[in-house]
Amino acid sequence: MATSTIQSFSQTYENHHSWIYSWLCKKLASHHDAADLTQDTFVKVLQKDMPEDIIEPRAYLTKIAHDLMVNFYRRKSLEQAYIEAISQLPEAITPSSEERLLLLETLQEIDEMLATLPDHVRETFLMSQLDGMRYKEIAAKLNVNERTVKRYMALAFTHCLTFAA
Repeated sequence: MATSTIQSFSQTYENHHSWIYSWLCKKLASHHDAADLTQDTFVKVLQKDMPEDIIEPRAYLTKIAHDLMVNFYRRKSLEQAYIEAISQLPEAITPSSEERLLLLETLQEIDEMLATLPDHVRETFLMSQLDGMRYKEIAAKLNVNERTVKRYMALAFTHCLTFAA
């Protein structure tokens, strides 16, 4: 990393860290979560190689922090749904803590992968894989032809394979 880039990042961090932390504190219920997302925001900035000519650094940081916050809430929601589902299981088949963590991480990865699909492709894929609908049924429900459903499914499967790689 070039010295000028490090200096630019350091200056951005010093000038805007407390501001983005305060912004996140207002949006989140926990100061700890706000602190974590603030640090994650600056990690993302480092990963993206922040352009030196940003006119509005707060807008740039807010966009990154907002995206991280959306992902944070999505993970929380998924985790809560998982906990509720697990609580319904008989104790004899309840997964161990380690298994729960692995399952939750896997669910989060699947959720991230599905979130990057176009809406119509994701909907088609979920109808097929979760609801067990046949292509003909999906086509009728979405008011498209069966060939389009096949194309959407091919896109979804290809996406799943490339996302996992």
